[in-house]
Amino acid sequence: GTIVAERIADVILLFFIIGIAFISQAELIKNYLFKEGISGTIFSLVMLFLLGVIGLIGLKLIQRAKRGFFLKVKTFVNGLVEGALSILKMKNKWAFIFHTIFIWVMYIAMFYACTFTISETTHLSFSAIIVGFVVGGLSMALTNGGLGTYPIFVASALTLYGVAENPANAFGWIMWTAQTLMVIVFGGLSMILLPIYNRKSD
Repeated sequence: GTIVAERIADVILLFFIIGIAFISQAELIKNYLFKEGISGTIFSLVMLFLLGVIGLIGLKLIQRAKRGFFLKVKTFVNGLVEGALSILKMKNKWAFIFHTIFIWVMYIAMFYACTFTISETTHLSFSAIIVGFVVGGLSMALTNGGLGTYPIFVASALTLYGVAENPANAFGWIMWTAQTLMVIVFGGLSMILLPIYNRKSD
């Protein structure tokens, strides 16, 4: 139950961070899609309206779904809602919520810290860091641990902020290597130390 709640909390926070990235970078997205035209604020409002309409249509289809793709989506959404509600019923819910938020803040802080490894990325704004973090996180879904995809996706995001291709690629690989080594080192230590700790607890 706790593991499921953790995953659901992670999904909710990931969607929240994606929303922040989208809203904060509306002007950049608009300029990337259209060379000239509406302002970033109007673009954000239009996109939010369209997403709202699509969301309402999707919600109706999901509610009426009895088979196929929309039934799978309905099952997923119901599980998400039930899991989110179960978090509120936990005995130590506030500690759980605090540690979940703290972990994600540290994820972003790690990304930020790595920008100081290369001079070309030290100028990046907080918004740029959020976008790079989100894009890199989404790339993890394509391959195990983001192998091969994470550096490419992060580099593509950084080039939108004026970082040259080579430094952007280098940063992507530095970031991926740092994360992977951290998982290997601390994961290995956990496998060694946890049995010892559990034996002493018994």
